[in-house]
Amino acid sequence: MKTLLIITFAGGLALTSVSALAETITINGKDDGRVYDGIGALSAGASSRLLIDYPEPQRSEILDYLFKPNFGAALQINKVEIGGDMNSTDGSEPSHMRTRDDENYQRGYEWWLMEESKKRNPDVKLFGLEWGAPNWINPQTNNVWTRDNITFILNWVRHAKSDHNLTIDYLGGWNERGFNKEWYEQFREALNKAGMEKLQVVADDSFKWNVGHAAAADKQFANSFEIVGMHYPNINPSTNSAWKESLATGKPLWGSEIGSAHYNDGAAGLAKMYNQGYINGKMTAYINWSTIWSVLAGWPFSGDGLMLADEPWSGHYVVGLSIWATAHTTQFAQLGWRYLDGACGYFGGDAKNGSHVALRSPNGRDFSLIVETIDAKTNQSATFTVAGGLSQSVLHVWRTNMRAKNAEDWFVRQPDITPQNGSFAMTFEPGCIYSVTTTTGQSKGLTTPPPSAPLALPYKDDFQQYATGNTPKYFSDQHGTFEVTAAGGGRKGKSLRQVVTAKPVVWNSDADPGTIVGDASWKNYRVTSDVLLEQPGYVDLIGRVMQTKQQNLINGYHLRLTDKGHWSLFCRSYIKDKKKVVENELASGDLTAATGINQWHQLSLNFAGEKITAVIDGTVVAKEIADSTYASGFVGYQVSRWQNAQFMNFGVSSAQ
Repeated sequence: MKTLLIITFAGGLALTSVSALAETITINGKDDGRVYDGIGALSAGASSRLLIDYPEPQRSEILDYLFKPNFGAALQINKVEIGGDMNSTDGSEPSHMRTRDDENYQRGYEWWLMEESKKRNPDVKLFGLEWGAPNWINPQTNNVWTRDNITFILNWVRHAKSDHNLTIDYLGGWNERGFNKEWYEQFREALNKAGMEKLQVVADDSFKWNVGHAAAADKQFANSFEIVGMHYPNINPSTNSAWKESLATGKPLWGSEIGSAHYNDGAAGLAKMYNQGYINGKMTAYINWSTIWSVLAGWPFSGDGLMLADEPWSGHYVVGLSIWATAHTTQFAQLGWRYLDGACGYFGGDAKNGSHVALRSPNGRDFSLIVETIDAKTNQSATFTVAGGLSQSVLHVWRTNMRAKNAEDWFVRQPDITPQNGSFAMTFEPGCIYSVTTTTGQSKGLTTPPPSAPLALPYKDDFQQYATGNTPKYFSDQHGTFEVTAAGGGRKGKSLRQVVTAKPVVWNSDADPGTIVGDASWKNYRVTSDVLLEQPGYVDLIGRVMQTKQQNLINGYHLRLTDKGHWSLFCRSYIKDKKKVVENELASGDLTAATGINQWHQLSLNFAGEKITAVIDGTVVAKEIADSTYASGFVGYQVSRWQNAQFMNFGVSSAQ
């Protein structure tokens, strides 16, 4: 590997020589520039589901990589989903108000994640946004633009403070569904009346800058929000007229959701966006989806996040390159720092050569320079002149070789630079990120995660050890919500229950409530569970579950039992080229008597190679049915639409 090329001037010793430096860049502390609002990440769509189930010390180590200052990504904004009991990408997140009279501000893991982020960095900003909402918000039409929804969100904010000592800093409207001007105006008015004047509203968390166009034409609407937030903005939006109108509002412009890329492969895109998004689009904050990929392996968008943590049973996790691409800004610029526009641009005026941005601290002395040469083909050299009251002290340098596969080449401290007569010079190698700063304290967190391992068989859960209302370990709800409750049907103890009884305001598509658990590598096994229906309908025990169509039905082998005593064994799959879900019935029949409601029954599926055997209440109803669609996968439950069902004595063992 080449050594970082550095020159000191005016009598300083040159560590290596550089011929004909390409340009001179002035870092002037008196320059105008927008205020830096931070880099954060987003826990939503059940992307963080498994993190809370990690053992210690691995769970704390992961949280440190995400939120602890000067350790890893040092995230400055923690954005979370306000749960709605419906599938919001890779699963559903529970709601704090399922009805007008139902309030529980302990449900789910987002409260915990916000608390943990604040423990590590009290200055981290908290941001809430909803994808869907409970049925009572708007039972007639599928949208959230109602006054009831304002009540729903304000209660979430109030109880974040009263129940968790969390102050919410930012709120959005409805994720990626545009905006309703009247609703935003009512929302801002309600926040003000509730004493939440300092809480800032982001509009509109969608894909176009049209909110700026609307604000330009409607002052009342413009006054209803403080920040323009765009999802997946073009890295150079400057030719977009709506972007120009958004800029003209004077409000901060944010990439309020970016990324959706692999924890290693997406790092280069993040590095470019962090620099070039400001240079081209004057964007001052960026929020990556997702904070961490902590979802059962193989689900849609698998690996999208800053790092990977999808094995709580083994404690294994992977610190992605995206962590260090982010650290090159977050460990060198704090909230409230200001961009210095004169030192923000491209080498040789061409983005292909790489970019540089400079920021200064509020005291006007400290500064940091962040350089990326992701797409550069050759070395880029420049002389930097420090002026305008900025410190002339020793500069500390960190570098990440983005093209290196070895994590030892990521976020590495380099030799210091001593400016001479207010100048220093550097040559930047292609495919790298550099941070140059007058500040100190930066570091690269170092831990040793356990090795990867599958979830071992046999595996069982009787649900007795959990508090009522909690989600059992490793279970990942896909639609609806499954919680531990007091068992029905005359049994003692606790059961797992699907609790949502009315179709929520869904964000994307609708499906039967379902939950999954296990390991994608499970191949030949027997899964058994007791089941109970509380209303007429059906319940499914599912095996060899593999990737489902996003926000849709759970693929795999279903053993279905209805209250009438009818049963069926079918394979559900998604045919990609036809873009449709297919259910292939393998066997079916009727029991000698109706199974009824509020009665317990035992379902079992046995997988041995291509042979599938189904058992109900100890009776084999389908023996060694041959099908080769799925060779391995998770297990799960599914319930007829928005009905209650209970489950006990869940277990998975090697095939018999």
